[in-house]
Amino acid sequence: MTAIKDRVLIVDGMAILFRAFYATSYGGYIRKTTAGLPTNAVYGFIQYFFDAINTFKPTHVVCCWDMGSKTFRTEQYTEYKGNRSAAPEELIPQFDLVKEVVAEMGVPNFGIVGFEADDCIGTLASQLSTDSEVYILTGDHDMLQLINEQVKVVIMKKGKLNYAVYDLELLMSEKQLTPVQVIDIKGFMGDSSDNYPGVKGIGEKIALKLLLDYESVEGVLANLDKLPKGVRTKIEANLEMLHLSRDLARIRLDVPVTCSLPECLWSLRKEAASQKFAELEFGGLVKLLEQVTQTQLDLFAI
Repeated sequence: MTAIKDRVLIVDGMAILFRAFYATSYGGYIRKTTAGLPTNAVYGFIQYFFDAINTFKPTHVVCCWDMGSKTFRTEQYTEYKGNRSAAPEELIPQFDLVKEVVAEMGVPNFGIVGFEADDCIGTLASQLSTDSEVYILTGDHDMLQLINEQVKVVIMKKGKLNYAVYDLELLMSEKQLTPVQVIDIKGFMGDSSDNYPGVKGIGEKIALKLLLDYESVEGVLANLDKLPKGVRTKIEANLEMLHLSRDLARIRLDVPVTCSLPECLWSLRKEAASQKFAELEFGGLVKLLEQVTQTQLDLFAI
């Protein structure tokens, strides 16, 4: 019998839940129970979750969540994510519901008030990658900064079972960046979706050239005299925001959360999950439980 290499799947819960909500509601129909409880996002989340389980065959699984909009980043910069509209009304009751479903399936949930799910993911990936390989399931390209020899980032793309699995090699060949430069480029160009500006007047093209030429923010600042006057002037006028933007982009690896491998061993609680699915009138997903159970048996029979 061959020893199984531990593979941890860390699920970016909020990213997957939002994706599931919009993928299943664009036509205007929202799936609900007979009692009127919206469940479309949870239903879609479970489909995405099982697709990833069947594709990447993890031995361990955890799920991370945001715990409210107020974090240390909003304290640093009050405009941070200030452009985000409120969550759709039908999605709000599904935030707690999806965590219940995940827990019933036997997967631990993690989230810390004052931090983003990204920071929990980064910290757990750092901890768990010392003894195993880690795959982070997300739609968020900010996570690419977490890649190393043991950590891969799985970006969900449009369409079912359509993944881009980023390792160090793909990150460099596709984006010409190292993981640390993923942070630095945000310092220069900012992030419109998170609502911080970076250096006003510097976009992705110039930011990438700066990093290709001088490797890092520090490298650029040490060579300001070599830059075109217009670029130099913009950087000098926005130095404080350059450093702040880079700090806002940096995912923390030291937040107060811990998880050992035994705590997140993937072992589907089939009976509990079946009961929860029945309660939520998810009859069509029961066959997925059968498939996942068989995949699990096959994996541990290797």
